[in-house]
Amino acid sequence: MKIALIGAGKTGAKVSELHRDTTIFNSANQATIEGLKTCDIIISFLPGDIFVDYIPMLIEAKIPVITGSTGFEWKDEWIKEINDKKLVWVRAHNFSLGMNIVKNMIETLSKARDLYPDAQFSIHDIHHTMKVDSPSGTALSWEKWLGTNAEITAERTGDVVGYHHLLMESPVEKIKITHEAIDRAIFAKGALWAAEKAFKNMVPSGLNDFSTIVNNHLKI
Repeated sequence: MKIALIGAGKTGAKVSELHRDTTIFNSANQATIEGLKTCDIIISFLPGDIFVDYIPMLIEAKIPVITGSTGFEWKDEWIKEINDKKLVWVRAHNFSLGMNIVKNMIETLSKARDLYPDAQFSIHDIHHTMKVDSPSGTALSWEKWLGTNAEITAERTGDVVGYHHLLMESPVEKIKITHEAIDRAIFAKGALWAAEKAFKNMVPSGLNDFSTIVNNHLKI
C-alpha cells in the first residue's frame, strides 16, 4: 500500500514514520493529479483552509482519501460529487480509535437527560498553541454526540496533543468522561488503519465518517 501524504506536520510526520512506503507532497514536491495517481491512498492532515483548495484535485485523482483536516465546513456540492462518483473518502476530526469507544459512551450518557432533567453538561478541550480551531472539531463532535447543548470551553497551551472531557453535573452526582491523547502516533495509526481498510475495499463508496467505519468493524 503506497501512501500519498499531504500535510506532513506534527501528526502527518508520524504517518511517514510508521509507514515506509509514503510519498510526501509539500512545497518541495508539489501535489499533482499525476503524482497522486502513483499512490494507492491519499492521507491529508492539512489545515482545513488549505485542504479546501486541494479538494477538486483529490476528487479528480479518483483514489481513496483519508482526511483528518479540520476547521472548515463541508460543502454539499463536494459531498454530492464524492458520492455520485462513488469515490472512497473517510473523514474524521479525530483519528484516535479510542475516541470512537468514547463516542459510544457519550451516546449512552446522552440518555441521562431522561433520568436527570436538571443535569448540566460541559465540555472542555486542551490542545497545543499551534492548533487553529477553538474549540476543537472533536469538542463540537462531542456536543453533537451528546444530543443536547453543552457549555464548551477551550484552552491552548504548550505542546498538548489533545485532551477532552465531558462533565455531567446533577444536584446529586457527577459523571465525567475523559480522553487524553499521549502521543500523536494514535492519530497516524488510526488514519493508517482506515487507509488499510480502504485499500482492501472494506470501506463503502462515498464520504464516510471514521466512527462509522470503526463501529462497523466492532459490529456496534
